[in-house]
Amino acid sequence: MSNNVSILAEIPEELHETLKHYLDSHPDWDQDRVFAAALSLFLLQNGSDRQGVSPNASHSYRSTAKVYLNALFQH
Repeated sequence: MSNNVSILAEIPEELHETLKHYLDSHPDWDQDRVFAAALSLFLLQNGSDRQGVSPNASHSYRSTAKVYLNALFQH
C-alpha cells in the first residue's frame, strides 16, 4: 500500500528558478518526481547508521531506495 503526503514548503528563489529551468528543459520530469528523488536521496545519505539496524529500519531503507530508483528511472 502506498501513502502520499502533501508537502507545502518554501524554497529559496534561486532554487525555485533552477527547478523551473530544469523542468522546462526535461519534459519527462515533473515537480513531484524531482522532490521524490531529492528527498529519498537525502534520506538514504543521511539516514541512521545501517549497522545493526532493526528489521523495521532495514525495510524502511529498502523502501526509500526503491522510491529513489523508481524516480530516477521512470519513463
